[in-house]
Amino acid sequence: MSELIEILTKDGSYSLRSVSFKENFHSLLGALEETRLKFTDPSNLQRFKGESLNVLDICFGLGYNSASLLNELIRQKSYLSLYALEIDKKPLEYSLRNKSFLKLWSPKVEKIFESLYQKDYFEDQFFKCSLLWGDAREKINIIPSSIKFDLIYLDGFSPQKCPQLWTIEFLSKVTEKLNSQGYLITYSSSAAVRKTLRNLGLEIFTIKPSFNNRTFWSQGTVAISTSDKNTLKPNFNFEKLSVMEEEHLLTRASIPYRDQDLNSSKDDIINRRLDEQLFSNLVSTNKWRKRWGMTKSSVKS
Repeated sequence: MSELIEILTKDGSYSLRSVSFKENFHSLLGALEETRLKFTDPSNLQRFKGESLNVLDICFGLGYNSASLLNELIRQKSYLSLYALEIDKKPLEYSLRNKSFLKLWSPKVEKIFESLYQKDYFEDQFFKCSLLWGDAREKINIIPSSIKFDLIYLDGFSPQKCPQLWTIEFLSKVTEKLNSQGYLITYSSSAAVRKTLRNLGLEIFTIKPSFNNRTFWSQGTVAISTSDKNTLKPNFNFEKLSVMEEEHLLTRASIPYRDQDLNSSKDDIINRRLDEQLFSNLVSTNKWRKRWGMTKSSVKS
């Protein structure tokens, strides 16, 4: 689908840069580190030790999130039903050729990934995994409606680069597949994404940064069904939004991406939102940035 450039990140793990999207798959600080901090740790996988869980990985990419998930579940002998959505086979092909990537995980992960690449499927006594290739807006409909997920990872390119996967309409489909105790986890701290998830009835939490720095005020977002908030256990990886983050949701940055028929182009979705922002009475995002001493580059709106 796209031309990809290999990148060595600061923690020694490899990633890719998409030429067509003009964006890296991971932070330059570390692909492996990002996976751990933004997806694996907030998942609280110990909840499922010796138990079974359903997971949806949207934008499988190189497979870091699923590999880390599988690695942990192998250790704790859990049972998994995994559905993954991905439009491009090239990143997985790259991962299967990269010895440094494969050495990060249990040998069984490589076996699973080989089967997903060759057959789109893997199954044994512990794991049942399916990889659906194509536009996620279409392929999500193939997943049986009876299946509800304990974890949903949303790891597409940023909303400004790939708005198709961050619209009200697509996120509505995604949240319908979350069970009452499930976590929807994404690296994005976009006000538009957070406000949309909240409007869809989810409780929003911020993934705490690993160090205190105003430029990196959040590692991402965890969204949980509000019907289960009274039984939500304390979590050291995420917390309620700060006052600064709540105010972010009152700015024009919180205006959602829209794709009514789930077939709009990137440009159409972006332009539709820009028009809506232009005529909005909400506080400008620039005013919010100045109030909190933020730089434009530190906020994905």
